[in-house]
Amino acid sequence: MAPQDQSRKSGIAARLLDWYDAHHRELPWRVAPPQLARGERPDPYRVWLSEIMLQQTTVEAVKSYFTAFVTRWPTVGSLAAASNDDIMKAWAGLGYYSRARNLKACADLVAAQGGIFPDTEEGLRALPGIGPYTAAAIASIAFDRPAAVVDGNVERVISRLYRIETPLPQAKAEIRLLVGQLLPLNRPGDFAQATMDLGATICTPRRPKCMLCPLREDCDALSAGDPELYPVKLAKPEKPLRRGAAFVAVRADGAVLLRKRPEKGLLGGMSEVPTTGWTARQDGETSPDAAPFPSQWERSGQITHVFTHFSLELDIYRTSFDGNTPQDHFWSGPDALHGEALPTVMKKAIEAAIPGATKDKKG
Repeated sequence: MAPQDQSRKSGIAARLLDWYDAHHRELPWRVAPPQLARGERPDPYRVWLSEIMLQQTTVEAVKSYFTAFVTRWPTVGSLAAASNDDIMKAWAGLGYYSRARNLKACADLVAAQGGIFPDTEEGLRALPGIGPYTAAAIASIAFDRPAAVVDGNVERVISRLYRIETPLPQAKAEIRLLVGQLLPLNRPGDFAQATMDLGATICTPRRPKCMLCPLREDCDALSAGDPELYPVKLAKPEKPLRRGAAFVAVRADGAVLLRKRPEKGLLGGMSEVPTTGWTARQDGETSPDAAPFPSQWERSGQITHVFTHFSLELDIYRTSFDGNTPQDHFWSGPDALHGEALPTVMKKAIEAAIPGATKDKKG
């Protein structure tokens, strides 16, 4: 690397860290620079938990879930001792439910190994639910390892900083290489968090606040005139629309009939009202004739929900029912329904039939 290139990279890291010291976000899982200066160290358990929750989920959505989890399960050992059902109920609404199943599997393994997380990317990647990005993030933030941490925010910052013309996702390797070259050896964990914070608060997808950016003098995209052109992305194919029906049966005491989905597959292990056989690849029946048992089913509208790879449209039917409980189903009373492991799509279905039913009655 030419001396001038090394000087530029060192300057970028120094300016970014100075900005982070003054403008870092206060996050419930973060040990901020003032705390680090006082000798406080990140808890690998909290870093791991936050990174799993943040996968494909916004910071604002995660904050309340993270706080609830660490209040209820303050250590990896306490999380390992929890039941799968309790974890799935606590995770309900956060989405991408395979993360919750892997969370439990990982906690079990780490607890069995004395409650100590590996402190290297290689060791972390051997744990359930931890891929390359998450391993790099935990190694960097929890253990201050010089790992190249690249999330969507970092991709945007680096793409603009170097005006990378290669479209994503093909540009990922190039971006990771550049991040590795920028890494300071003295504060790699703070550098990772600083870059993510810059992308989240200054170098935003739309209307970036370039005049407030500590790297504006270094930014090739800004010099070229339009940072919003970066990162370059290929057009996404339109998501297919799948259709089906959901059936909300209500007992005289207000209880709702539920069943548990299979452990494997979409929404695995979560609770649901009976539905037809829709999947990401095929439609399900949409008429009341497909109900789990004969009754006076009345249409209660329609809901839509967007998954990662497809959109779903469900016709909702409701009935009053006080017959025998169908096999493999159970009743959830009005005070318990809020705490069931209901994914968002099922909460929408129930709300269409019984407005307010999934809300916390104690709130």
